[in-house]
Amino acid sequence: MSKAYGRLEVILKKINFIEEIIVDSGNITKALEDEKSARAAMLMHFTSIAEQFNKLAKEGEFEILQEFDKRDLKGAYDMRNYIVHDYEGINLSVLDIVIRQKLPIMKKTIEQILH
Repeated sequence: MSKAYGRLEVILKKINFIEEIIVDSGNITKALEDEKSARAAMLMHFTSIAEQFNKLAKEGEFEILQEFDKRDLKGAYDMRNYIVHDYEGINLSVLDIVIRQKLPIMKKTIEQILH
């Protein structure tokens, strides 16, 4: 397996972790409201997802990256920057939208590439 596919597997694992945190919390809103545990864990997983996409770009894996919406990739890295540089200023409604709308699309795309 290539290094790029390994990065996609890491992203998929992180998405699955976010989904599990939501299930364990009861729903997305409750997970985001849990500042002590669930939200903190999800934000770390989002940071990891963005870092993996960034590494794919730095490694020139453009054939894989073209399978994703460029705005979503930019959004993932922008979110990473907000998490790292303005943790307390994170807009939870944006996170909610990303979880509901963007993560399922990314997950499906990754599953299609890997299988």
